Amino acid sequence: MTFSIVARSTDGRLHGVAVASKFLAAGALVPAAEAEVGAIATQAHVNLAYRPQGLALLRTGVAAADVVAGLVAADPGRDDRQLGVVAATGDGATWTGPRCHPWAGGQAGDGWAAQGNILAGPQVIDAIRDAWLGGAELPFPQRLLAALHAGDRAGGDRRGRQSAGLLVVQRHGGYAGTDDTLVDLRVDDHPDPVTELRRLLDTHTMLFGKPDPATLRDLAGPLADEVAALLAAAGHPVDAAGLDDALASWAGVENLEERLVPGRIDPIVLDHLRRTAPAARTVPVARASG
Repeated sequence: MTFSIVARSTDGRLHGVAVASKFLAAGALVPAAEAEVGAIATQAHVNLAYRPQGLALLRTGVAAADVVAGLVAADPGRDDRQLGVVAATGDGATWTGPRCHPWAGGQAGDGWAAQGNILAGPQVIDAIRDAWLGGAELPFPQRLLAALHAGDRAGGDRRGRQSAGLLVVQRHGGYAGTDDTLVDLRVDDHPDPVTELRRLLDTHTMLFGKPDPATLRDLAGPLADEVAALLAAAGHPVDAAGLDDALASWAGVENLEERLVPGRIDPIVLDHLRRTAPAARTVPVARASG
């Protein structure tokens, strides 16, 4: 009832799963991942025990193909299951039980595996594969989502659309570096869940993505004056603590604190401030470089 891709980034630092299905909240059941260990998708007649058991095997260095072999060998319901696994190194692996509803199947290669059942046809997996292999220039979460989107547009689940999910892990990649969950987004019930998941990922990236050092601007001169005026209009005036503190106060309200760099400003933060501050239309926009 589902199609998915499990994958590892080229540098091996990120692992993730993207999934879509005509099934309520597939993202709550299908994916599991552990930073620098591996990722798993369990689907068709989901066996939730595959997730902790598979990650435990991957943690000890077992190859993806051997994880799949071990899990299905011990499972009397394997003929109705589907499974994808990728490890810290090597090829991904996939299993499709002979009793999965057609069309059902999967493909795997270096650092990825794609699988699906009750699909419009094998072209769905072909599209996922091609988009994954052709998307190496994309950031890892966007690359996973592009592959999922390609499968969806190639026909996806032949019964229709309902849910989608994206899970990506990276060591200390979570909020403020306090855990390893870089992205964990779900669309549980929606007429176009993959498109909605893309919107959520765009929002997530805007709020929680790390600023590009090459684009940061110095908070000095006319730009500093503009930012101070906008902050004051938004209710965060600059006081003795200085501009950085006022900006941090505003950014905390706007959920943009992950994009702050002392003494500088991310263009994404600046654009949001310009668009949302009450005086945004009346404060002159500084054009000086910084």
